[in-house]
Amino acid sequence: MTRDIFHPEFKATPYWWEAWRPNAEGSVEPPARCDVAIVGGGYAGLAAALELARGGASAAVLEAEEFGHGASTRSGGAVSAGINLAKGLSGSAGKADREAWALEVAAMMSDGASALATLETLVEREKIACFYERRGRFIGAYTLKHYDDLAKKLELFNRHAEAGAVMLPRERQHEEISSDFYHGGMAVERSGKLHPALYYKGLLEAARRAGISLTAKAPVERITRGSDGFTLKTPRAELHAREVVIATNGYTGPATPSLRRRLIPVASHIIATEELAPELAASLIPKGRTISDTPRILTYYRLSPDGRCLLFGGRARFTQVTPEVSAPVLYRYMTERFPQLKGIRLTHAWTGNVAFTFDYLPHMGRQDGMHYALGCNGSGVATMSYLGTETGRKILGGANRVNAFDGRDFPTRPFYSGNPWFLPLVGGYYRLRDRLDRALG
Repeated sequence: MTRDIFHPEFKATPYWWEAWRPNAEGSVEPPARCDVAIVGGGYAGLAAALELARGGASAAVLEAEEFGHGASTRSGGAVSAGINLAKGLSGSAGKADREAWALEVAAMMSDGASALATLETLVEREKIACFYERRGRFIGAYTLKHYDDLAKKLELFNRHAEAGAVMLPRERQHEEISSDFYHGGMAVERSGKLHPALYYKGLLEAARRAGISLTAKAPVERITRGSDGFTLKTPRAELHAREVVIATNGYTGPATPSLRRRLIPVASHIIATEELAPELAASLIPKGRTISDTPRILTYYRLSPDGRCLLFGGRARFTQVTPEVSAPVLYRYMTERFPQLKGIRLTHAWTGNVAFTFDYLPHMGRQDGMHYALGCNGSGVATMSYLGTETGRKILGGANRVNAFDGRDFPTRPFYSGNPWFLPLVGGYYRLRDRLDRALG
């Protein structure tokens, strides 16, 4: 099967790169000094830089690779609005003050929902042509118990995230998806999708228009704190800045070891099908939503912006592997959900790192005097745009209040240094638990 699923023109690169490919064009040498140095040129780094520039601060973005090399041009392009916080917010058991925890949950759900508004503001203000549309999401329940669990969260999503969510039993799920794989699910209106590489391109062009210093191929090797700020050493030059923002997410390196200990880089893999027959493509997801589901080894998928092919992602493996390994696994997941796609070939397969945190929540704050915006937990398009913008406002002193993700305890684990050696074991355990849940459910 491995040979048969690949199209003759198959590419082991993101489908999105057909429209815009990462590059170092327009890269400049780092300035000797600036107000704020931003380590990481993804969504969070560029959003922070844009907000700082709007407030009159000089910002310099240092990107280790080409512009757009990381997860910002590799994701599925789904834009969430707070509902993906559910796993991190479900840990109320053991909280000494349940009332206080309920208030925290409400605040985080509300601020998570604000991420969508922030992204929409960026798209509109900077006139970014990225096929953004608010088409909603359908979350498929892997088992009947998962359906019941989703139903219990419905009121929380609607009250605090204004999700516009409704439950659909299995006999109605064909309204959302041409599949019998799920046991019903939740339809969420307040969610969207876009072309992630074109959204990134738009942010990059906006940063150039704002006069922000942008340097590619400048990995930060060391950050030293002094009495009047920080010195950042790169192979290109040294830069002195009053403030530093760490926005490296799933690619956080040894220059910030304390933050690296708090992030788990998990590989997420995606495939793209060849062009489908128009009637077949239109039938798969009738309302054009993004789709996600509830097993531990989750999947997420959607139609391409032109509606001609299916983009299907998931945790084929938790670590970086070649398409020869990941693509057959994702192909199996895809055809389990859509048997009508058996025989369809793949034109693209790729991977990128997602930064998970030990509490499954995004984080911003300060550590060792430096600001950080980290931990997308699989919802980076909106979350990182929001946390970057909020970090810029915080530095400028323009935030009206402290958002719910700022300054929270940022946990790690004893002896963890940032090398997730345990991920293959976790992946095997999760796959076993999913099989048992499905069989018993």
